[in-house]
Amino acid sequence: DPDGAGSGGEEPTAPGTVHLVGSGPGDPDLMTVKAARLIESADVVLHDKLPGPEILGEIPEEKREDVGKRAGGEWTPQEYTNRRLVELAREGKSVVRLKGGDPFVFGRGGEEAEHLADAGIPFEVVPGVTSAIAGPAVAGIPVTHRDHASSVSFVTGHEDPTKAESAVDWDALAATGGTVVVLMGVGKLPAYTAELRDAGLAGDTPVALVERATWPEMRVATGTLDTIVDVRDEAGIEPPAITVIGDVAATRGRVVEFLRNADGRGEET
Repeated sequence: DPDGAGSGGEEPTAPGTVHLVGSGPGDPDLMTVKAARLIESADVVLHDKLPGPEILGEIPEEKREDVGKRAGGEWTPQEYTNRRLVELAREGKSVVRLKGGDPFVFGRGGEEAEHLADAGIPFEVVPGVTSAIAGPAVAGIPVTHRDHASSVSFVTGHEDPTKAESAVDWDALAATGGTVVVLMGVGKLPAYTAELRDAGLAGDTPVALVERATWPEMRVATGTLDTIVDVRDEAGIEPPAITVIGDVAATRGRVVEFLRNADGRGEET
């Protein structure tokens, strides 16, 4: 029935609401109260791996759908996720699309919002604490500092592979004198550190890698623009990790011992 009514003349089901929810950087205590409430009340939660094991482990398995990375390194196509959100909402379900960090910071939440709007599905955006700021912070690195950086730029290290060329202007970033935070950039670290050096950024510029920020197994590796690729390889730093480039990365050394003693996180490598 094109109008959605059943053969018995039932009223069409009113669509449910899709909530595009940011779960924060991974520590459940850093998730917003609203995010926790919506997860608890949702009929179904579509998630990837970035919310972290502690958060995902609290969601009943029967209402979880993994739309992230699959076995064998395959990814769920974004088209499938978009279609699934619409299908579930049209069944009248309350849906949470759970993302790590903030849904509108390199999380494709903007694309999903557009798709839902085009399909006439009601949705709500629930911001989260972005790992671009929280990750460095829990590692003892402020992304801005009165003495070291008056600006900060957030960059994705994983652009759309269909683009003919990168949209990131590394020359401009090198010239700002501020902090550069790269998300999802561990694999391409050699490429963009070389771009920044070629653009004139000094090889001794401090750099930090924060792996699994706020998770129990969080690790931090530090070096310079010249050395950080070797540091990454020696330490075995793997995704998800955040790269912090700039003088603020050196401030970690003054607070790291206190942080480590206070919460047991922040293993140095």
